[in-house]
Amino acid sequence: MKNHIRIPALLMVIVTTLSSQAQSTYQEPHRPQIHFSPKEKWMNDPNGMLYYKGTYHLFYQYYPGAMVWGPMHWGHATSTDLMHWQHQPVALYPDSLGYIFSGSAVVDEHNTTGFGTGGQTPLVAIFTHHDTAALRAKRNDYQHQSLAYSLDDGKTWTKYAGNPVLKNPGITDSRDPKVMWYEPQHKWIMTLATKDCISFFSSPNLKEWTKESEFGKAFGAHGGVWECPDLFTLADEHGKQHWVLIVNLNPGGPNGGSATQYFVGNFNGHQFTPVDTRTRWIDYGPDEYAGVTWSNTGSERIFLGWMSNWNYANVVPTSPWRSAMTIPRVLSLKQVKQEWLVASAPVSAMHVIEKKPVVKSQLAVHSSIDLTQSLGIDGQPFRLQLEADKAEDLSLVLFNEAGEQVEIGYDALSHQYYIDRSRSGEIDFKKGFAGRHTAPRFSQAAGIKLDFVVDRSSVELFADGGLSVMTEIFFPHQPYHRLAVKASKDLIIKKLVHTPLKSTW
Repeated sequence: MKNHIRIPALLMVIVTTLSSQAQSTYQEPHRPQIHFSPKEKWMNDPNGMLYYKGTYHLFYQYYPGAMVWGPMHWGHATSTDLMHWQHQPVALYPDSLGYIFSGSAVVDEHNTTGFGTGGQTPLVAIFTHHDTAALRAKRNDYQHQSLAYSLDDGKTWTKYAGNPVLKNPGITDSRDPKVMWYEPQHKWIMTLATKDCISFFSSPNLKEWTKESEFGKAFGAHGGVWECPDLFTLADEHGKQHWVLIVNLNPGGPNGGSATQYFVGNFNGHQFTPVDTRTRWIDYGPDEYAGVTWSNTGSERIFLGWMSNWNYANVVPTSPWRSAMTIPRVLSLKQVKQEWLVASAPVSAMHVIEKKPVVKSQLAVHSSIDLTQSLGIDGQPFRLQLEADKAEDLSLVLFNEAGEQVEIGYDALSHQYYIDRSRSGEIDFKKGFAGRHTAPRFSQAAGIKLDFVVDRSSVELFADGGLSVMTEIFFPHQPYHRLAVKASKDLIIKKLVHTPLKSTW
């Protein structure tokens, strides 16, 4: 009888201990609760994002040896709802050809590669091999494009014996291949970042590539190296398809450091032609970079970025991990003053982590109002959506008892949204981290609509239906468990919805 008592008791201790360990792992100071982050060590760019058989695959630049950038691997996580993620074994390790840099993954439905056997559909990853020995020898051709494939739905990966499939002709910074199937001409298109421009290649089988054209030397922002491109279509409100080319840039972003720009235009299978020469940004905040989209998601285009900035990514005060991803976002195309703009919004899948919302209508703001108690602000993640009939000065202030705060708002005089983290907490780990960052307002509407997603160490602002977007990270010494709304004039908030969010871990 004693054994029958002791064994369940022992099991209970083990289960309780494991549960406690799992909980503490994702309860460290500043640990994101609703954003993907690695359990430990270093992470940067999202890679190889692919949807297949009901599962979203997220690969990412990963160094399992330290909390700073090092020899790159492809980490791997999977999800069925884009909110809850399961860590998977490392997918790709460095080898004799080099580190495993960024790239993409596709479903080779027609088995053009011949990798599929016995009717199996191969998943194919296309990535950059970064040859450190060639770099040390001061050669220019130290980055080549290679393949790996999976025949078990992405669980394990085999590198192609014929790597590299696209050798470097002698161009520094030739990397980050994003591949798509171009149905009108029945061929694969590779969009490749080549130093200060984008090069397009085509292939019938992902193994043999022909250069088609280049784009960008005379267009867009050129404050740094072009990286992590993406090419896809978005439909306008009338159903017409437009081509969108994403190009990440480091440095040279609108608020310093790395950022994601884009171009709207046309693509004919050979060449991309922009509709104009303006520089546009997917996200104006300092902390969205390397953003690209999932493949194989049909007409819905889902975007994800790395939530950090190369200006300080290696020194942010987190442990035992560094970096997180943004909230997955659905992209759409909107027209403002005859100009086509890409808008972003949190994916609808966020509803799976929503708790019961608190709704307020016709809320009067006289200078300032503390909403902490009425909304139930408690330092945990939440989403806040508000509408005002007039586009006047308005801000939300997240703060704590230590006198630390982040202010997110709209400045009517300059027609700009802003996020100010000057007094946000730990700010001295890198000169220039503290500051006030801005984004232009594009909407012509008389009123404004603001949508905030707040986690323990980040805020993402989607204004005017996602026309103006900002992402910002911060590191308070204690959670922001208070919230106030401020206005320079008496203002009526037509509607305010506060939705607490459940931790995804």
